[in-house]
Amino acid sequence: MSKRQNNHQTISEVLKNFVSENKLQKGLNSVEVQDVWESIMGPAISKYTNEIRLVHETLHVQLSSSVLRAELSYGKEKIIKNLNESLGKQLIKKIILR
Repeated sequence: MSKRQNNHQTISEVLKNFVSENKLQKGLNSVEVQDVWESIMGPAISKYTNEIRLVHETLHVQLSSSVLRAELSYGKEKIIKNLNESLGKQLIKKIILR
């Protein structure tokens, strides 16, 4: 009788392998950044946010208020720091507000 090999993997390991094999991490990062933006910036700023895209290490944020855009431009470094801390990894190095 042959012995069975037990190659057990946790669900977490299986999902990580699936994501890496299918090159899905980029899309997952983009969705995660959108969620974190809404939670960090709050509902008042999220209301004026039309589009959020993560392209390479640059976050593109389209805002409907020019006044808010000008106000946020003064705190870009702090926004980057807060978003990266919430994400738990250094995904964002630059923010472009449009």
